[in-house]
Parts: sequence; C-alpha cells; structure tokens
Amino acid sequence: MNEPEVPQQEPRWAIAANVVAWRRCGEGGRELRSGTKFFKGGAKVYVGGVYLGSGGERVTAVGRERHTGRWIVIDTATRHLHTFRPKLVHTPRALERLRETSYGGDPDYAAELSATLEQYARQYRAATAPNSPHPDRCLCHACLTGE
Repeated sequence: MNEPEVPQQEPRWAIAANVVAWRRCGEGGRELRSGTKFFKGGAKVYVGGVYLGSGGERVTAVGRERHTGRWIVIDTATRHLHTFRPKLVHTPRALERLRETSYGGDPDYAAELSATLEQYARQYRAATAPNSPHPDRCLCHACLTGE
C-alpha cells in the first residue's frame, strides 16, 4: 500500500548493527534459533539508546520487524547484535523512530560507543552457556566468526 509522504529530514549519525544469524538458547545453550523474535538474522538495526548503567546488557534497537516489515523500536539484548559501527542515517522512517528514542547523533560519540558495545556483545555471547560444548557444525555467531 502507499504510505503517507514523510517530510524530508536531516540525516543524523547513529550506531548501526546487525542481528546475529543464529543464537544459542535453551538449556545449556544446545538449541539454535535464527535471529530474534522481532528481527531476522542479519537484519540491520540502529541503536537508539544504551543502558550503560546495567553494564550495556540491553539496547534500544530501531529496525524493520521480522514479519510485517514495519519500523519498530524495541529493547533487545546486546549479545544478539554484532558489527556495531557509526553510520549516517538517511531513511525517513528510521530517523522518525530514532528521534522518539532521543538519541544525540554525535559522530564521535557514536564511534566511541560502537566499540564499547562490540566488546560488551562479545563478552555476553561468551557468557551464554560457558560450560556447555557446542554441537558439531554449530551455526551460532561465535562459531561462525571464530570469536
């Protein structure tokens, strides 16, 4: 269907990330699931807010919903995202949602915070079922990337 016309907005800097293709879950981390409940594996999302007081465990993500393709704003675990990077956002719907989350948009801050979030994400993925062996030919993000 035709969406209503959105007024042209100034591009702004944000932190972009991708959703992990496969993640470990369940008892002992033996089960693999594609992406998250709301985002497909590999989907690009923008980070609208970070809760560093809680150790950066959760972020507010802005992206296209898995089933409908609509732009949504949702809190998600940092471990479910990877490849954090600063990016200039031009997409009007994404800019609308980022303004709702009141993200600052400073490029230097985005670069600094993206490196911090990447470290947190690796740390939290490694802490998921640390004593449980991965199955043969495991497809989780850590096994696929060699983390």
